[in-house]
Amino acid sequence: MATLLSVNVGMPKDVSWQGRTVRTGAWKVPVQGSRMVRRLNVEGDGQGDLAGHGGEIRAVLVYQLQSYQYWQKQLGRDDLTFGMFGENFTVDGLPDDDVCIGDRYRIGQAEFEVTQPRVTCYRVGMRLGEPAMASLLVAHHRPGFYLRVISEGHVQAGDEITLTRKGPEELSVADTDALLYLPGRDPAKLRKALDIPALSPGWQQSFRELAAAQQPTQEPGWPGERATAQQPREAPRWPGFKTMRVARIVPETPTVSSIYLKTTDGTPLPEARPGQYLSLRLPVADAAPAVRTYSLSSTSEEGTYRISVKHEPHGKVSSYIHTRLLPGDLLGVASPRGTFVLQEGTRPIALISAGIGATPVLAMLHHLAAKRDPRPVWWIHTAHDRAHHAFADETHTLLGRLPNAHEHIYYTCETAGPERSYITQGRPTASSLAVLGIPADADAYLCGPPAFMDDIAGFLRDRGLSPERIHTEQFSALPAINPGIAPTGAVRPHQPAGPRGTGPLITFARSGVTTPWSPAHASLLDLAEACDIPTRWSCRTGVCHTCITQLVAGDITYTTPPLELPEAGTILVCCSAPTTEVVLDL
Repeated sequence: MATLLSVNVGMPKDVSWQGRTVRTGAWKVPVQGSRMVRRLNVEGDGQGDLAGHGGEIRAVLVYQLQSYQYWQKQLGRDDLTFGMFGENFTVDGLPDDDVCIGDRYRIGQAEFEVTQPRVTCYRVGMRLGEPAMASLLVAHHRPGFYLRVISEGHVQAGDEITLTRKGPEELSVADTDALLYLPGRDPAKLRKALDIPALSPGWQQSFRELAAAQQPTQEPGWPGERATAQQPREAPRWPGFKTMRVARIVPETPTVSSIYLKTTDGTPLPEARPGQYLSLRLPVADAAPAVRTYSLSSTSEEGTYRISVKHEPHGKVSSYIHTRLLPGDLLGVASPRGTFVLQEGTRPIALISAGIGATPVLAMLHHLAAKRDPRPVWWIHTAHDRAHHAFADETHTLLGRLPNAHEHIYYTCETAGPERSYITQGRPTASSLAVLGIPADADAYLCGPPAFMDDIAGFLRDRGLSPERIHTEQFSALPAINPGIAPTGAVRPHQPAGPRGTGPLITFARSGVTTPWSPAHASLLDLAEACDIPTRWSCRTGVCHTCITQLVAGDITYTTPPLELPEAGTILVCCSAPTTEVVLDL
């Protein structure tokens, strides 16, 4: 018979960590006597990061005495006390390889349901002083698990734990955890996971994505699975930067020019997927070459790539392109990449942009027009005025080749004559978009300033479009994901403090920072943080893949081997260091 050995609680507090402040409830301690367990947590307990812990689905965290004994031996520790793994209930029994998702248990007066394994979180390592702990929990199949409260009631140490119902697919906590985080996934177990109503929505979504990747076309009987059309294979890439020649430069508006690039030896170029971008290495100054990313603004034609660049008044690289770059000049060009790409299928399409944000969706429009795609297509663009409306004639012509196209242009500072009824003065609003008739099952592709994309995405969601069908692209650094870290004022990316490194150059292409590597940094993630570059991570040990980043050029080594390697062309910056000069899409 399993037994509740300890009830542990702790309220969130601020903890200093690596020069930052972490809000966390991981510091839990045993309590005496009975405690009321309610729908959201144990009396006297709280969580610092409700995005990953706590709430109705993760009200109570369970860890086992047997795992404590295991880690005491593995880590050579004799100071592990109940609550140190952040758990609310320390139990004797209930091993992770026996307890199943959906199992229900009665403990004292309350009843509980198993909803998911513990999430891979850096804070368990922070609490134990073992930075690799999040990885170890997964690798050793000892994650622990969360409970949902079915019936509220009092519990206390010494209560017996009684199984009241077995989960419907009998998929163990350990197998569920391995299914998400470890390679060699069993498709049959993925099917099982998708058939467990008790499994938390976040894990269900992750398993739907994994199932879709294994089986590109939907199989009937997978609950809640979105139909996923077969996607074209990724174009082959060349390593690093390839020398290409500027074939010609074409002014589009007073501030936008298109640059056509060809190979120097006439070899064919791989066809890019519509919406992808190129990273260019340009000799802007005597210092290290600058690296910037620009969307391809058309489909590949006759061995030529086209990018279109806006001249920013204080932009060092865009000024170089507009004032010094000439036909015949040589540039380093990385192969096309990016996940903001047009999806094949039959759903209606809305291509929505502002200013120079038209470039990736224009490539999508070229692709659709070349196929005379029968799907309904909405082209919605915002510009300052006619003089600054890049690609106006080009897009109008392309839309004319489509059997079911709708063109809507907004000029913020100019009115249009009656002969151009598709042009409106002003900006897109919820009401103006509502009358355009974009159906709720459309795929929408948005590119422009962040505030513009946020507003449009909100309008579309209000119109009934599901969030997963609203795709956005931005070329500044992506919004940070730093769970539990107290917010600070935004700081422009910069060179790291301290002595200058002597290692290979590291370029963060989105942020425009190039700096030499120093072994004083534990990882490429650590270096990025030292430069105040927005970063995205959770476990910091190579498990969760939140930090996955495109490797534009160079080679790395893993200081801590990931439990599952990311796909080719990407790396996990949380546990990697450079072996050569490196360019990252960060």
